[in-house]
Amino acid sequence: MFNSKVEKLKFKSLGSFYCNAANYKTFAAIVFANLENIPLEEIRKAILASCNVNKNFDPLPWSLPNIRSQPYDPELDHNWYEYEMVEETEEMPTDGRNVGQFLEVVKTYPLRE
Repeated sequence: MFNSKVEKLKFKSLGSFYCNAANYKTFAAIVFANLENIPLEEIRKAILASCNVNKNFDPLPWSLPNIRSQPYDPELDHNWYEYEMVEETEEMPTDGRNVGQFLEVVKTYPLRE
C-alpha cells in the first residue's frame, strides 16, 4: 500500500525554439507516490538541477510519455519539454515509479553545466 501523500509533477511540451505556423502546446501531468516523504523543495531542486536554464529537459532519458498531440516534424519541432511545477495532490499515481525512483533517473541525466 502506498502513502496517501503523492506528488504531482507537471510538465508541458514546447513548440519549436521559434514560433512555427502550428505553434501547438500540449500540457500533461504525471503523479508519483511519495513513499519517502521527500519535501517539495527538494524535489523541485533535483528537477531544476537537471533542466537547462530555461527549465527545459529531454523527456526520453527520464522515461516520460510522449505528450505531443500533433505529428512530429523534425524540421520544425524539437524534443524538449518544459518543467512547470511540482505540487501535492490527492490524485492516484499515474506512474509506476515512486518520486524517489524518478529522481534517481533525473539525477543521472543532468543538463546544467
